[in-house]
Amino acid sequence: MPPPGGHGPGGRFLTEEEKKNAPKVTGVLLKRILSYMKPYWPQMALIIVCIAFSSVFALLPSILTGRIIDDGLIGRDLRKLIFFIVLSLLVTLVSHLIGVGQSYLSAWISQHITFDMRNQMFRHLQMMSQRFFTTNNQGDIITRMTSDISGVESVISNNFTSIISNVITLVVALIAMYRKNWILATIGIIIVPLFTLPTRRAGKQRWELTAQSQECQDEINGILNETLSVSGQTLVKLFGKEDYEFGRYQKANKRMIGLNIKERMAGRWFMVVLSTITSIGPMLLYFVGGVIMMRYDSSLTVGDITVLVALLGQMYRPVNSLMNIQVDWIRSMAMFTRIFDYFDMEPEIRDDADAIRLPRKADGAVEFSHVDFSYEPERQILKDVSFKLEKGHSIALVGPSGSGKSTIINLIPRLYDVQKGAVYFDGVDVRKCELRSLRKNIGIVTQETYLFNSTIRENLLYVKPSAKEEELIDACRRANIWDFIEAQEAGLDTMVGNRGLKLSGGEKQRISIARVLLKDPALLIFDEATSALDSISEQKIQEAIDPLVKTHTSILIAHRLSTILAADEILVIKDGRIVERGQHEELVELGGVYTELYETQFGAGMVEGHGAVHETASEAEIPAAGSGEGSNIGKTQI
Repeated sequence: MPPPGGHGPGGRFLTEEEKKNAPKVTGVLLKRILSYMKPYWPQMALIIVCIAFSSVFALLPSILTGRIIDDGLIGRDLRKLIFFIVLSLLVTLVSHLIGVGQSYLSAWISQHITFDMRNQMFRHLQMMSQRFFTTNNQGDIITRMTSDISGVESVISNNFTSIISNVITLVVALIAMYRKNWILATIGIIIVPLFTLPTRRAGKQRWELTAQSQECQDEINGILNETLSVSGQTLVKLFGKEDYEFGRYQKANKRMIGLNIKERMAGRWFMVVLSTITSIGPMLLYFVGGVIMMRYDSSLTVGDITVLVALLGQMYRPVNSLMNIQVDWIRSMAMFTRIFDYFDMEPEIRDDADAIRLPRKADGAVEFSHVDFSYEPERQILKDVSFKLEKGHSIALVGPSGSGKSTIINLIPRLYDVQKGAVYFDGVDVRKCELRSLRKNIGIVTQETYLFNSTIRENLLYVKPSAKEEELIDACRRANIWDFIEAQEAGLDTMVGNRGLKLSGGEKQRISIARVLLKDPALLIFDEATSALDSISEQKIQEAIDPLVKTHTSILIAHRLSTILAADEILVIKDGRIVERGQHEELVELGGVYTELYETQFGAGMVEGHGAVHETASEAEIPAAGSGEGSNIGKTQI
């Protein structure tokens, strides 16, 4: 007789955390779950019919066994023996064929439901604000998209069909057993739960060992991920920690081996106990059935007893599986709850009901009016920030790290919304602008360049899929990256690697600049756009940026004086406030924050007064003698 079924010996169990966080099941939750199945109700109904027929047909061979024994073997009737054997085989074949059809329907429905949910989740996540992605763990977000929604497939294709199949199998088996002999059927009902309970206890012990093994495996995977990655290996070698890391891995590996041995031996002892226990049931039915047949009821045949024993064996799996319904139910509800928690998060940034669509080529004028902003209530970042940037003009934002420069940039394309005041784009509050049209008019070159693991061409076409070859080449020339691309064997079809790791920092940055130039936005924003470039490349990029700044509305965040001097006005940001504004010479003469930043970069020894500071400005841009390409020595930074 086969042992009880389940996912692993002895069934499935909830962790303490799962028990603690078990979701509250309400009618609203169930109705919401069923709403995803509603479009596929005809297929669901057909599945139930298939399961019913398949379950009944699966039990018929056990029932026919009695006729094979009584009428064929004991009755010595060859024709009946052949008939019932062939019938049993045909019934088994039909049962399997129906099962195949039911499996296909289950897979079809589950795949389509997960298809719908993945699309809904991805679309929903795309609408979430930048705050959502900075405050939520990226792993949790990916888990919702992958593991949790994939679990829905298991609920439909396995749990749902398993419950229906097990209930039908159990009901049909009980009816068939009581039709044969009510005494033996009652004994079967009593002893099945008694046999499954001990197996669950033994299975729980093995499950706990498996959980410990998984924790140990996670620790080993963590060591491998940390030490065998490019960055991890570099760190290990630079600090000479090879022996330390080997010892750490060896210790975890040894613990893993011990747990694996315990788990396998526990499983071995479990099978010994299980085999012994499950053999008691048939022996008890044979004994009691034999006594009844010999002493009390001669109508009970050997075939009848054999059928009852076979049906008892068929009852183990559904009973054991149904005993795990609570585990499957709680895990399924918890999974749906986690998914719905994300669906219920309202996008913080969304189009207004009467959103204004900006023209494709706007002026790019920007105005901040008494803007306050904070990422967290207890820590205010911007305080009463006000300034105007007219069409065709440019401003530079300078200030200490963490002063709020990048935050100002993030508010313009509505990556975040202000808490107080307003940001205007071409005279329209950005909260009233259609997001898509607003962001099409803004081009940002960030300090941390992100490239997709694809070709240079595809990274450029991401911003303008319809761009012609000439446009791509022109953008690359203006960004001073075309000479590098032309020197590559594959040209524009050169792979850049994951996050552009096959390229240097300067090459990645210049491709990023070319990508923004291809977009040709109304407002250009350079957030430390030249920070990753060597001296010579920076100079060439600066030559490309300068005419853009003169012809486009531009905002520059930079530490390098050469970049700042190209702006029409400099705004000095400190502690979230604009504390100074004006031209370079004016700000230096003030002797305030700007002068302090300037002197800090070069050291007080180089400056004896404000006039001296001004005199060294042009000299500071000249590379030091013998510095060579790639050197930043002698570069003025602020």
